Amino acid sequence: MAWTDFHPHPLCFHPHLMTVLPRLRWWRPPPPIDIPNHSRLFTVAPDSQLLGYCHWQPLRRRARTLILVHGFEGCSDSHYMFGIADKAWRAGLNVIRLNQRNCGGTEHLTPTLYHSGMSGDVAAVVRELADKDGVDDIWAAGYSMGGNLVLKMAGESGTGLPSLKGIVAVCPNIDPAACVSALEQPTNWFYQHYFLTRLKARVRRKAAHFPGKFDLASLDRTRSLREFDDRYTAFHGEFSDANDYYERVGARHVLHQIKVPTLIIASQDDPFIPFGTFTTPAVQSNPMIRILATEQGGHCGFFQRPRQNEDCYWAENRLVAFVVRGGLLWAAPAIRPPATSLLPGNASPHAGTQPIPGHPLCADPAPTGIHPILKRPVRRSQR
Repeated sequence: MAWTDFHPHPLCFHPHLMTVLPRLRWWRPPPPIDIPNHSRLFTVAPDSQLLGYCHWQPLRRRARTLILVHGFEGCSDSHYMFGIADKAWRAGLNVIRLNQRNCGGTEHLTPTLYHSGMSGDVAAVVRELADKDGVDDIWAAGYSMGGNLVLKMAGESGTGLPSLKGIVAVCPNIDPAACVSALEQPTNWFYQHYFLTRLKARVRRKAAHFPGKFDLASLDRTRSLREFDDRYTAFHGEFSDANDYYERVGARHVLHQIKVPTLIIASQDDPFIPFGTFTTPAVQSNPMIRILATEQGGHCGFFQRPRQNEDCYWAENRLVAFVVRGGLLWAAPAIRPPATSLLPGNASPHAGTQPIPGHPLCADPAPTGIHPILKRPVRRSQR
């Protein structure tokens, strides 16, 4: 049974508030400006590249490397990507803030759409970092859809990626069918509307870069995420339909094959990632997987009161602590262990460790002006 020191912020007393409020920019303090940063293109297929932002330590080969993968309709500029990158870099890690295909203004870098099954893209980045940069201690972390991707990559690769040493997934969408069904509930209409609006805009941008490839006539008739996946994601991803897509891309099928230390952070009140997906035998029976669960936390929220040595973003601090310690859990303060926290096999947290100090959060370390790859002014995201 894992102990947890998460105490929800009193303003986030409802799952929807916990999900939305932490994403508002005014929660974040002014960004530091002293983090080294440069952009890089990673080739993941003959016709596709991913844009990443690299924050290297002075001696990069001696430092542990953390690849960050954002969630659905996020990007490398998402608030948690900056927050984690700042904490991790100041704790001594190399950090790569990675955009998935088409994200972060990169629609022109691939003719495809992106989806939850593209774990091979992250694996390609791991291989390139190992082969070209000589780093051999690589960890991957993802939020939501990004969490599914890094878990799926670890399960599919087994021991086939020797430089991959560990995984962290926050509210990972390991069962897309269950997630979409939850999003279709009336109480979640706002999330579905938000995602669908952004997806439609993305298809229109793709059509401008690749004329004739995407059917714009069907966009206005598309009223739900399931319809979008039927008409666009499945068609362009070579799935038979949305149900086939949901069934084939979830990491739940390969979790039992994960061979590296893995931490899953989840909340019982997540509005659209059912907590039951983390209580299956595939998750519970793998001794390499540890689950840190909370009663409250929303979807990737986990917003707490600021406290000594930590900011408000509890999951970000737990993620970085796990990676810095090489997969060791921390010794929590002497508080009541909530009944909802769990570890498979009745494992206990490793003793003798303390939470690492938190650091000021970074809102946008990227250079201002015209981006050399995107060829447009750099914009900050509120996601």
